[in-house]
Amino acid sequence: MISKYSSINIYEDKKKNSKISSQILYGEKFLIIKKYKDWYKIITDYDKYVGFIKPKKFKEFRYKPTHKVSSLKANVFSKPFKSSKIKMRLSFASLLQIKSTKNNFLNFDNHWIRKSDVVPINYKEKIFKKITIFKDVKYKWGGKKFDGVDCSGLVQLFYKFNNLYCPRDTGPQFRYFKKCKSIKKNAIIFWKGHVAICLSKKKLIHAYGPKKKVVIMDIKKTINLIKKTAKLDVIGIR
Repeated sequence: MISKYSSINIYEDKKKNSKISSQILYGEKFLIIKKYKDWYKIITDYDKYVGFIKPKKFKEFRYKPTHKVSSLKANVFSKPFKSSKIKMRLSFASLLQIKSTKNNFLNFDNHWIRKSDVVPINYKEKIFKKITIFKDVKYKWGGKKFDGVDCSGLVQLFYKFNNLYCPRDTGPQFRYFKKCKSIKKNAIIFWKGHVAICLSKKKLIHAYGPKKKVVIMDIKKTINLIKKTAKLDVIGIR
């Protein structure tokens, strides 16, 4: 199946009060493992993440993405004009199959998006080059979007954008990445259940629950703060 929604919430269990554990973005593939009355058990194609989603109208068809969203948030229009109706908003790293071009807009699935909001699917850059576009985005457990993201989701998004694999959660991420001997730009710092990305030797960025948003902080002060408030030490640098 292919998601044709801005996002689909993945839940931990098939219960009414179940927590969101991740999200499927526009253009992402997933497989329905089992259908229940009010839930579908699924596994995502990119990271093999297993969870439950609420039933929606899905179609199984061939879909080969040609472009991906490169801005934090991209408006999708009904027609190739800025004044036309906004149908939805897509988040960074959403996948699109572009059909045609008109007036600096690109057509996909009978929608239109600005050329400036997307790049070709094979485009790559330094992994965390644009990570500060998420600064001040709301912290949301299980989130992977412009309106809410968690710490491991923030890391994963930038690997996915660069066509590289990255596990969804902090534990698998810690085991997956190679060890780094020192804190430096683009190094990833891990605590049990939390992760942050170094912008330099002195600054980091992370989706930080206590601050309720994505914040840039001093590395030493952050390490001391997390040790003091959460009783957690750094378990490794990757």
